[in-house]
Amino acid sequence: MDAGNPALAAADNAGPYSALAQRLLNVALFVTVLTSSIAFIEPSPHDGLMMVLLVTCVGASVGFDRKFIPLLLLIVLWLAGGLMSLVQVGDQTKDIQYVGTSIYLGIAAVMFACLFCDGNLVRLAILRRGYILAALIATAAGYIGFFHPVPGAGIFLDNDRVSATFKDPNVYGPFLIFPIVWLLVSQLVRGIKLLDVAVLMILLGGLLLSFSRGAWTHFVISAALGIVIVFAVTPDPRMRARIVVLGLLGAVVVALLLAALASIGSVHDMIVDRAKAIQPYDVGPGGRFWLQQQALGAILDNPNGLGPFEFDRIFGLQQHNVYMQGFLVYGWLGGAAYLALVAITLVLGLLTVSVPTPWQYYLITAYAVFAGEAFEGLIVDTDHWRHFFLVLGMVWGLTAATINFRRRQAWAPDVDAAFAPVRA
Repeated sequence: MDAGNPALAAADNAGPYSALAQRLLNVALFVTVLTSSIAFIEPSPHDGLMMVLLVTCVGASVGFDRKFIPLLLLIVLWLAGGLMSLVQVGDQTKDIQYVGTSIYLGIAAVMFACLFCDGNLVRLAILRRGYILAALIATAAGYIGFFHPVPGAGIFLDNDRVSATFKDPNVYGPFLIFPIVWLLVSQLVRGIKLLDVAVLMILLGGLLLSFSRGAWTHFVISAALGIVIVFAVTPDPRMRARIVVLGLLGAVVVALLLAALASIGSVHDMIVDRAKAIQPYDVGPGGRFWLQQQALGAILDNPNGLGPFEFDRIFGLQQHNVYMQGFLVYGWLGGAAYLALVAITLVLGLLTVSVPTPWQYYLITAYAVFAGEAFEGLIVDTDHWRHFFLVLGMVWGLTAATINFRRRQAWAPDVDAAFAPVRA
């Protein structure tokens, strides 16, 4: 029996087949997450492995908690809006593939919620390790692309910005934020570990070289929110003092890393250019803000949406706002469902992050990253980011686990009292 893994322990008691199914599920989860950074081809190996993971979830009898009914309903409404909007653009293969990807990602979100709804710490640790390794692989490719140590390294760049193993720097950068925030939270809670600090510095350097303003903003929001929540939920004054000291020390280290990288001429020039709040492509006819004005008018004029890629076809570029994207591609029904899904997830996570549980810091990390990504959605289309649906599912799954945990705690005294010996 595996005493460190309740799921495996229960599976061992249920029989050898159940124990094998649990172990296969853990292997599938690790490999699937490990390949999540390989996203420069469509479909990616990760997409195929997600189907394998789904099959192993069924084989391991992963349950569906009733608390996920709102999540499932909102995703179904979002997808239904997309399917209705698809009718008006005919049988174009690219459009059909787009909605097909949305369906796959919606299923993935529910699957991840189910995977973590029991707060299984072994699965969470597997996810953490696999994700950190995936981020290191992508970051290594990014460094190779930027510094050109070998011929052909430019394949990991997009207009001098690091895209690594992704198609777009604006997706690569945000992908790194979950492990970065986790490592920051871990340093605050568990103390300084040199290996974790080294990995953190490597990933922060990779994030900087994406030169993505959205990713940088996302990082600041998620890191600050994670630190604030950890500080708020910590009752021990000495622990709070340590968090403040380590937080200030971490800010100094990040500043030193930034200064070191900025001393490289090419990095310095890109930082100066990308740090400008307003870029030339943001303003004027055809700029981001002009496109968003056009998008608002198109939303009001098309209750059923325009369908995938239609706004780009009509106006020449995307509007770069995932909430507008929701209404433009999925119609009023799908757009409202997507907006409600994000809002409800933010509220649910906020209501449960303060509850002390064995998985509390995983929930804090997932919630902080989700909140930062929800904000980034104001300037980037994130509706097909695989890691977005991962943290969405994690917040729902760990929220359900937390609610169940509190209920068990509330029932425990009553059960003890009911079976207490009668005193004369």
